[in-house]
Amino acid sequence: MQRRKFNFTSIIEWGTLLFSTGLVCFFLIIVLWEIVSKGAGVLSWEFIAEVPREGMTKGGILTPIIGTVLLTLLTALFSIPFGVCCAIYLNEYAEDNWLTRIIRAAIRNLSGVPSIIYGLFGLALFVQALQFGTSMLSAGLTLGLLSLPYIITTTEEALMRIPASTREAALAVGATKFETIKDVVLPSAMSGILTGVVLTLSRAAGETAPILFTGAAFYINGVGGAIDNEFMALPYHLYMLSTQHQSIEEVRPIAYGTALVLIIVVFLLNLTAFYIRYKYRKNEN
Repeated sequence: MQRRKFNFTSIIEWGTLLFSTGLVCFFLIIVLWEIVSKGAGVLSWEFIAEVPREGMTKGGILTPIIGTVLLTLLTALFSIPFGVCCAIYLNEYAEDNWLTRIIRAAIRNLSGVPSIIYGLFGLALFVQALQFGTSMLSAGLTLGLLSLPYIITTTEEALMRIPASTREAALAVGATKFETIKDVVLPSAMSGILTGVVLTLSRAAGETAPILFTGAAFYINGVGGAIDNEFMALPYHLYMLSTQHQSIEEVRPIAYGTALVLIIVVFLLNLTAFYIRYKYRKNEN
């Protein structure tokens, strides 16, 4: 019977991977436990359905929830059509030359730009130059710009996964280029496109730095929701409660409750993305 050779390198590799994974999971569990244990006691229907009162020491977080939902919808409106169309052009129409390679590299580099840079750009362009003022519109446009590189990249990657033979078969039966893209390529790539879009929007919903300069407010009376006015949003609300409030200890439970709600919102968006991908792949099979 032949003995299996002792591979020290493989053991080191697997050990490193297991240790790294375990360490990440350990800290993730600690963070989640801290937020859930201290935020779950605050969660109630009143906390979700009431507006902040008395300098945010009383009431709930309805206004930040509405602001976050509307801001995410604006971000989707400004980023999805342009991002998907840009990806379709780059992958289906543009020639593969030095110019398109530079454009792709620039788009990927924009994905790594810190979000606070987008916030400063939005302040200079939308708030000051275009005179939209500090408003939900300025914040939505800024987050739309932040989301564009991610949507373009994920959409183009989804389109690249469609075999060239699929396009050639459609063209061979008399379909035009546009019909091939509309009726064959896009439906086949839809699971990847939608997954990338939803994950991008979940990231945008949790951003603080871009809206810090463009429209987020510390406190608003009532529900809010006008796109030409300042607004409240969950990530900025959490930031202000945790760092800038005059009575930090008094509002700390509200801050933990806000953090838990934000985590739940982002988790549901990510769960939606995975469900969409699963559903489309199941239909394809």
